[in-house]
Amino acid sequence: MPQTDPPRDPAAEPTAAAADRAVDALEQAATAAEKGHMLGVQLFATGADLTRATELDARRVRDRLDRVVMGNDPELGLDVLAASGVLPALFPEVHALIGFGDGEWRHKDVWKHTKQVVRQAVPRLEVRWASLFHDIGKVKTRSISPDGKVHFLGHAEVGARMFDKMERRLPLFSPEPALKDTVRFLVLHHLRANQYEPSWTDSAVRRFARELGTHLDDLMCLARADITTKRPEKKRKGLSQIDELAARIALLAAEDAKLPPLPTGVGDEVMRAFDLRPSRLIGDIKRKLESAIDSGEIEARLPNEAYVDLIKKDPARFGL
Repeated sequence: MPQTDPPRDPAAEPTAAAADRAVDALEQAATAAEKGHMLGVQLFATGADLTRATELDARRVRDRLDRVVMGNDPELGLDVLAASGVLPALFPEVHALIGFGDGEWRHKDVWKHTKQVVRQAVPRLEVRWASLFHDIGKVKTRSISPDGKVHFLGHAEVGARMFDKMERRLPLFSPEPALKDTVRFLVLHHLRANQYEPSWTDSAVRRFARELGTHLDDLMCLARADITTKRPEKKRKGLSQIDELAARIALLAAEDAKLPPLPTGVGDEVMRAFDLRPSRLIGDIKRKLESAIDSGEIEARLPNEAYVDLIKKDPARFGL
């Protein structure tokens, strides 16, 4: 029996055609980012086109967006997304950065800054996406103090909440929970490495590294990329401080790997101070002291007396 083509669904054709138009616009932006120049006439996609494309095949949309942010010239790719209608339709939070600043309010153009951060970031998907979203909270948090200074207080926290809302509206990252969580974490914490001061204690550096955990390297990369000043000395100082922080983290990690956090003999000192006999309680006390060190409450490898004094302040906490 001869085969026949499946019946055509006229109602589905406009949807498919609209989705293809959106994907073509995305492909043009991705190619521009990869090659560093535009090919052909600028394409345009409506919000409805993009909605249909995402509903039909979100992976096809994400793949091309990934190529934009990971391209050799992501700035051009992002400009093509903006001109094609893709950016305002998919990421209005990012599109709102265009023209935000540019000297009118005595602060730099946040869109130009954002594109530069994406370009300067290491070509790692998590870092490039976080670079694109890291300052979206600035639009909602800008304020000007009486002395004329511009502030964006809490913009990292606001930006993380905006990312959550964006993901609920258009779940492009939800199929990859690790990527989504990392991008959000980096947006929320992107200022922290740049807040480092040489006066930080070793305990503060350890606490910083511990709180960043597996995201530490990504965050340090984003912090370096976030320095876009045109003043050479300011840029050198900013990068130098991040390098100093990274070096201290590495040095302390190496030291901690070689030496236990508590000094030798602390258990004997505790037994003498509280008239205790060798028992499981001594091990429990030492573990609680190590926990206090991990939390940054007290420095590691201090003289034994320092740990005895800590126990004396709250003996019930240590089971005494």
